[in-house]
Amino acid sequence: MSLVVFGQHVYIVLLEARRGHQILELVKDNCEPPCGLYNHIQLSSNLMPGCDYSLFKDGIEPMWEDEKNKRGGRWLITLNKQQRRSDLDRFWLETLLCLIGESFDDYSDDVCGAVVNVRAKGDKIAIWTTECENRDAVTHIGRVYKERLGLPPKIVIGYQSHADTATKSGSTTKNRITVSVTPEPADVFLARIVTAG
Repeated sequence: MSLVVFGQHVYIVLLEARRGHQILELVKDNCEPPCGLYNHIQLSSNLMPGCDYSLFKDGIEPMWEDEKNKRGGRWLITLNKQQRRSDLDRFWLETLLCLIGESFDDYSDDVCGAVVNVRAKGDKIAIWTTECENRDAVTHIGRVYKERLGLPPKIVIGYQSHADTATKSGSTTKNRITVSVTPEPADVFLARIVTAG
């Protein structure tokens, strides 16, 4: 575990194996500039399947049960294994820059952290938020995140509550909110609330 200071927040950086054991200290000093952090860590695409990187604010554990996370959720990007070389590192770097640059305006305090999961079948990147019922914050974060990733209009990203994920009956969790971009001249954002049904 390492402490990293960016802006007004201190972040904890972890690299974990699937069993939850910390296997590498990523940052040697307790304060690194963003480029220093990225230069000290191995690219996500080079991690062994079963490894996760987590970047969370100090005092927040990267687990659903943490007090700051248990009523929250995550914006989830799922990548197939063919996208590992083309998109994973770029998306993860942009995710880190969104967090440390506090890119979510008035809602940056609603962001708890981010995780990248490297798995044999495909990878996931998620931004975790503190309160899934704060639809204004969640929707704004999703809109900004999708724009920063540069995802094409046809790609829809989804927001899932941690409670729904923890109690799912199948292999997938239903999205509570989705964000898509319409290909209009002004690039108008649309958010659609998905009702459980």
